[in-house]
Amino acid sequence: PAPTPATATATAAAGPDTGPFTRPRSRRPDRRRWQDGPTPASLADLLALTREVADEVDAGRHDVAVDPVRRWSRRLHADEHLDVWLISWATEQAAELHDHGGSLGALTVVRGALTEWRWTPGSEDDGTCAAEEIAARGPGLRRRVVDPGRSVAFGLGHVHDVSNRALETAVSVHAYSPPLSAMSYYAVEGGVLRRTRSELVAPGEWPE
Repeated sequence: PAPTPATATATAAAGPDTGPFTRPRSRRPDRRRWQDGPTPASLADLLALTREVADEVDAGRHDVAVDPVRRWSRRLHADEHLDVWLISWATEQAAELHDHGGSLGALTVVRGALTEWRWTPGSEDDGTCAAEEIAARGPGLRRRVVDPGRSVAFGLGHVHDVSNRALETAVSVHAYSPPLSAMSYYAVEGGVLRRTRSELVAPGEWPE
């Protein structure tokens, strides 16, 4: 019989490039999810996958380490469609303001809390932030705190940074489809988002 998602994930964890993996695939296998991006996985699929793997981490099925110098990461799975990463964040560890190239993404926080600053051109998503976080309507960075059990998805063009601003170590599960292959980095100058550089991501390596 075909493995369940949990069983498949556990099998993949034993060897990141081997073993069956049943998720994510479109819940409508008769058509691709082109509205999300050039991948058979949708944002909903990636959100569901990171939540399932986060439950496994919370149950102790995946070992987590903490590096006080740099973010620790472990690839749990990789195939031509997606890769899945387990990441720990010590206090004040952060990712630079970046995008995910041509990949969709999602993350679920297992424990601790992560702070995300995301770039927005100014639209209805202003309503997701407390009023005190918005200096003015229009383009800019918006802040949100992602607490344990919460998930966020990253469509094409999503630019953000993520950091752990709490004393407790944070642990999160990330999934990307197709696997990360390039990322661009940004700075905000005078209220304008400016790309500073782009880098290729080597297969199997977590970008720093």
